[in-house]
Amino acid sequence: MTLNQKLNLSILLFLPVMTGLLLFTSCKPAEDKAEAVAKKPNIIYILADDLGYAELGSFGQSLIETPNLDALAQSGMRFTNHYAGAPVCAPSRCVLLTGKHTGNAYVRSNDEWTSRGDVWNYEMAVNNPELEGQRPLPASEVTIGNILQKAGYKTGIVGKWGLGAPLSDGIPNKRGFDFFYGYNCQRQAHNLYPKHLWKNGEKVWLDNELVAPNTKIDKGADPKELSSYDKFFQNDYAPAMMQKEALSFIESSQDQPFFLYYATPLTHAPLQVPQKYIDKYVKKFGDEEPYLGQGGYFPNRYPKAAYAAMVSYLDDQVGELIAKLKETGQYENTLIIFSSDNGPTYNDGTNSPYFDSAKPFKSEYGWGKGFVHEGGIRVPMIAVWENKIKAGTSSDLISAFWDVMPTLAEVAGTSTPEHTDGISFLPELLGKGDQQKHDFLYWEFPAYDGQQAVRMGKWKGIRKDILKDNMEIELYDLNADPQEQHDIADKNPEVVAKIKAIMQEEHHVAKTEKFQMPQLGD
Repeated sequence: MTLNQKLNLSILLFLPVMTGLLLFTSCKPAEDKAEAVAKKPNIIYILADDLGYAELGSFGQSLIETPNLDALAQSGMRFTNHYAGAPVCAPSRCVLLTGKHTGNAYVRSNDEWTSRGDVWNYEMAVNNPELEGQRPLPASEVTIGNILQKAGYKTGIVGKWGLGAPLSDGIPNKRGFDFFYGYNCQRQAHNLYPKHLWKNGEKVWLDNELVAPNTKIDKGADPKELSSYDKFFQNDYAPAMMQKEALSFIESSQDQPFFLYYATPLTHAPLQVPQKYIDKYVKKFGDEEPYLGQGGYFPNRYPKAAYAAMVSYLDDQVGELIAKLKETGQYENTLIIFSSDNGPTYNDGTNSPYFDSAKPFKSEYGWGKGFVHEGGIRVPMIAVWENKIKAGTSSDLISAFWDVMPTLAEVAGTSTPEHTDGISFLPELLGKGDQQKHDFLYWEFPAYDGQQAVRMGKWKGIRKDILKDNMEIELYDLNADPQEQHDIADKNPEVVAKIKAIMQEEHHVAKTEKFQMPQLGD
């Protein structure tokens, strides 16, 4: 063999070794990064709409069947002292996403942004996005989506948004979410068979006829005849369309950690759900008087059965999500939290008192949704994380929506914004025993005549009718009086003084005039 042949042979033998070394050194950082990303847990936060504290079997419901959510509770931890951000939709969602209580939050009440025109004209808003949606959350407000995006998460929201009109800077895709599918507008969500939904920035037309909320059955139609209600049940059921997108989001998010904010429109009125779900409860409850729409939304032949059916439909959807996670091998690495945006509603048809929806609290008008009594803001919460959260446990930690942001940030291994009112409850989830606790929780609500509330240990202080110049504080001992029936302010002046000071300290003037209360010095 010549010298040149020997040199060529040496090169040929050496090249694979060098190539392997180069591949190893070039791939190793990418592999390390991929491994680090893969270790971050997925997060799914499911937010029910108007679901009462006691509308799940695991929280005391006896009439409505929720086997999947009950199984979820058995797989993780129930929180029995958890509170919504506000007693109605938009401010509660703002608090959840920004980590600020309503004394600091940008959105403090529902605001339909009426200066744009006839926004309550459902048909006009369907055809004109300038009339759709609510007042937008400004870019200065950092959301959970923003934080998790920076931490390497793929972020998505499926369901109801309510924090920024379609053509504004407040749409989900500009507020920290890579993907959005659902209702942009809360008013459009008053029909579960809508003409359209939104996918990211595009309007998606559905196979439904336009039927505006508050439409009644035809004149002369028999209210006892099921066919009289046919026009309220059409082809594309929004919750079913959303479920498909949620499952697809999970399926397509296997190569990086994801955050799915699943803000379902269930179980908010109207009473609309596929008939087979209603039939099950008609058999269970028997015949009943029709709801003819006198209290708003749409009529329904079997209102109690329909409401129970909506809860069960939601329960089935949660079961499907869990099955998908297990099918894709993502379940063990996913933190799942389930809660509700406020207490049970009071509109005719849903009949919260019949189901004792806020048990052990009151659910009638004045006590549930729209009010800062326990029935309006105490909500169920379930948290599940395989091999992290001990199964079948319960926590009485006093916590609230503004704690979710710091909790999820800690789960993701990233920092929270400098200003948040929340405290991470991750130590409680993991059973570490070093959980920091709130000295108090604070709410204000510049609607329903103006309200403030403070939870401080066993004490609950409430101001009502602030916009009618009432500044008196009611005081309740929640241990002895969970339904807040016996005002003991006169017997505890020192406690009332502390609560008054908290109300003054925690209230900051809202940036939007609609959310201001002059009686508080605004």
